[in-house]
Amino acid sequence: MVKGLYTAYTGMINEQKRLDTITNNLANSNTTGFKKEGMVAQSFDERLAIKIKDTSALANRPEGIGYISLGTKVGETYTNWEQGGFQITDKPSDLAVAGSGFFAVAYTNKAGETSVMYTRDGAFTVDTDGYIRTSNGDYLLNSEGALTGQYGEDYYVQIDPALEYAVAQDGTITQDGEEVDTIGLVDVADYDYINKYGENLYSLIDGGEIIEAENGYIEQGVLESSNVNVVDEMVTMITIARAYEAGQKMIQAEDETLDKTVNQVGQV
Repeated sequence: MVKGLYTAYTGMINEQKRLDTITNNLANSNTTGFKKEGMVAQSFDERLAIKIKDTSALANRPEGIGYISLGTKVGETYTNWEQGGFQITDKPSDLAVAGSGFFAVAYTNKAGETSVMYTRDGAFTVDTDGYIRTSNGDYLLNSEGALTGQYGEDYYVQIDPALEYAVAQDGTITQDGEEVDTIGLVDVADYDYINKYGENLYSLIDGGEIIEAENGYIEQGVLESSNVNVVDEMVTMITIARAYEAGQKMIQAEDETLDKTVNQVGQV
């Protein structure tokens, strides 16, 4: 019975963590370029059950008195990389990645430390000096900076802010018929080596390799919506709530059985 309490408890904790993931997806359903997360569960390893302080020959058998399950746990949290829908804005600084790939930006944290991060959020702006920057003010890297992981003025995308510009699918920027710079579009060789950092950015884990985005290209004047389906997430949330309630009822039933065992059966 105590084992049943623990099994129900681990199931409820697991559903709480699933709910946290769903809630985060719903909160970012309108975030540009957001990729939803999912979670899979797995059971704890089975353990051999033995009698405590039992020195009899029966208790010392190699197989003990049987195996027990220790409930469930979070197996893995993963990112769904499916393409989000495109929203047409006709704003020249709005860019979207079609297919696989990321924009590379020079991200500066609150401590003033700068590092290269990656994003699918193409809601850029052009400052008075002509630098293309994110909504948080981070600089967009050109093709050389994106591939090598270097940053600085030589690696920031810069245009003439007084002139119109066009961005080709390969990232080439032209003004007055001349190429002025190339936006870096890169990909990760193994997506197991990229991690969500926050602020709609991704960081590269040690051992990850940045490569050219062979299966992606840039679209100008559009933004990629998140790939979160609100209806699906709400349905999943209802399923989680019902599973959580089932765990509660199981704990109540186990508790009532324990109460009868201790207070009624023990008096017979």
